[in-house]
Amino acid sequence: MQRSRPSFRKSGASCPGDRQGPPAAGAGSPRTERGIDPMSEQIKHISDASFEQDVVKSDKPVLLDFWAEWCGPCKMIAPILDEVAKDYGDKLQIAKINVDDNQATPAKFGVRGIPTLILFKNGAVAAQKVGALSKSQLTAFLDSHL
Repeated sequence: MQRSRPSFRKSGASCPGDRQGPPAAGAGSPRTERGIDPMSEQIKHISDASFEQDVVKSDKPVLLDFWAEWCGPCKMIAPILDEVAKDYGDKLQIAKINVDDNQATPAKFGVRGIPTLILFKNGAVAAQKVGALSKSQLTAFLDSHL
């Protein structure tokens, strides 16, 4: 039985480098009971409902990663985001929002491809990057905007 494509994909958004669609059931790395790869304790998972509190009202800059479980480049940058979260410590909050489970926030910010990284400062968009980045590219991006 073939799985249907995630609803985010139907919106016209794309994931560069992902040409085979969603993974087969049970494929990939270890998962939690919600189907999300385990992550660093320093990275906050947010939702449409928590966006205002977790991002807009944050007392420090927030780098928000718009991602999906089926997106290869999203999986590729996950360990880089973990490292950067540890490196930047209290200077930056890194958060992730699953675009399949939360469609209002990506639509609000015009997200059409993933991964999309948006840096928020004082509740407003300060900078944005689309696509996977190396650690050096990501830190250069952050350093130029923090």
